[in-house]
Amino acid sequence: MDLGGKIKQMRNQKGLTQEELADRCELTKGYISQLENNLNSPSIATLADILVALGSNLGEFFREEKEEKIVFTKDEFIEKNSDGVLWNWLIPNAQKNMMEPVLVELEENASTSVDIPHEGEEFGYVLEGRIAVTIDNKQYLCKKGEAFCYTAGKTHSIVNKGKSKAKFLWVSTPPNF
Repeated sequence: MDLGGKIKQMRNQKGLTQEELADRCELTKGYISQLENNLNSPSIATLADILVALGSNLGEFFREEKEEKIVFTKDEFIEKNSDGVLWNWLIPNAQKNMMEPVLVELEENASTSVDIPHEGEEFGYVLEGRIAVTIDNKQYLCKKGEAFCYTAGKTHSIVNKGKSKAKFLWVSTPPNF
């Protein structure tokens, strides 16, 4: 950890000069400069005093925040092809998240298996073709450019109703795929 760099960053975020921080901690400007350039290491008590002056504490200062992955490439997608249904899980390990987006392609007359009732909601947006969302044996037609959304408390599936491939983005919360 770049202790000095982190102190300098926090000081700058607070709009303080080295001298102002030094005055608040009863230290010298030279000492703060040495800390920020990693030429000196503070005692725990001195570091705690500096952090209080910067509106922080030891726990927050040393907490390592794992950087969240934001962008996922096609190479990271997980693909499964089964009975005319091509599944592309767009976010690896999404089952640990609150939602799970899947890109689904259905060949002509293909359908997803019937999903049993479960907690949560499901949303979809049709990118190509025409599908029918089946909920408890009742079908709801949905075509390119349209979306669907329902609570997942009843049996449900999706069938391709067009003469060519259907493609849609399907998001389940909580993850269920």
